Amino acid sequence: MSIEIKVPSLPESVADATIIKWHKKVGDSVVRDEPLIDLETDKVVLEVPASESGILTDIMKAEGSIVLADELLGKIAPGAPATSIETKATVPEVKTQSNGMPHLSPALRRVVAEENIDVKGLQGSGKGGRIVKEDLQKAQGQPAQASFAVQGLRTEERVPMTRLRAKIAERLVEAQHTAAMLTTFNEINMQAVMDLRNRYKDQFEKTHGVKLGFMSFFTKAVVEALKRYPDVNASIDGQDIIYHGYYDVGIAVSTPRGLVVPVLRNAETLGLAEIEKGIGDAALKAREGKLTVEEMTGGTFTITNGGVFGSLMATPIVNPPQSAILGMHKIEERPIAENGQVVIRPMMYVALSYDHRIIDGRESVGFLVAVKQFLEDPARMLLGL
Repeated sequence: MSIEIKVPSLPESVADATIIKWHKKVGDSVVRDEPLIDLETDKVVLEVPASESGILTDIMKAEGSIVLADELLGKIAPGAPATSIETKATVPEVKTQSNGMPHLSPALRRVVAEENIDVKGLQGSGKGGRIVKEDLQKAQGQPAQASFAVQGLRTEERVPMTRLRAKIAERLVEAQHTAAMLTTFNEINMQAVMDLRNRYKDQFEKTHGVKLGFMSFFTKAVVEALKRYPDVNASIDGQDIIYHGYYDVGIAVSTPRGLVVPVLRNAETLGLAEIEKGIGDAALKAREGKLTVEEMTGGTFTITNGGVFGSLMATPIVNPPQSAILGMHKIEERPIAENGQVVIRPMMYVALSYDHRIIDGRESVGFLVAVKQFLEDPARMLLGL
């Protein structure tokens, strides 16, 4: 009796999913709990494991198919030997023709078809004897192109947008259309934080088993600043303003499938080591596509760090229904005036994008100045000053 492979229950508010990868093909042996299929929704990537060991006998839905919850994806013959199953492909194989035709790129095949050019026996002048555009021109008796003409092949590839990327695009456009977006900037002298980190990083890692980075300092500074400016931690719901009595800080993480924002719950209760561990674990799960919907919802504020990619200045977009987002950027040594002297210091530009419907300029600037003060004098966070 065959074991059916079905789409699992989808997260709330998710209508369907897209098959992005089959890890096995028909005729392959599978082991119980081994990942068989990756399904992508507009929020998370789900793994469908094998419920029994055996042989994959049927694939009902190919990669790229859109499927619903409980829909049949394939079948497994439990315990059957691999030799007892006749391998059969569900998608027709592309057969190569050995008719003496030379290898052509997709762009040149189109030209050959449109111009009805006979390329049998044509010798290519490209690398490895490949036929290039100039060879086709010679075959037609056309003169060589002028020197200002574009050289080389101009290929294009059209690929469907992933569900996650499409959802990100939708939410970003929605944020631009529904919020009164504004951004304010400041710069932070990172010398104090860098000195503190360099002094204790080895002992910190030995004690806590995690590296001491800058994100934990920024998260702590953000929480302390949010306590002083509650509007920045609030959100709009219809005609009401919701003031959150907790601080769930989202940390933006870049993945191959797009940007995701796992949330650190009750960040006000976490120490630096707990924040670093939480960020590290969330980033790893994000890149492996194992974050759940619950781990990415409910944030009250977001931090994004474009500095890891070399960004010197940017204006981040608010993540609805939140009202503000802090953008970190590249640390760069710059000359500044300090106690009447020009000195070189590691400086970082920071940007706060916010919804002006709920946050006024006074609160936005005050919040960003508070973050700056906490980071330039980290003792203020410990003393609650």
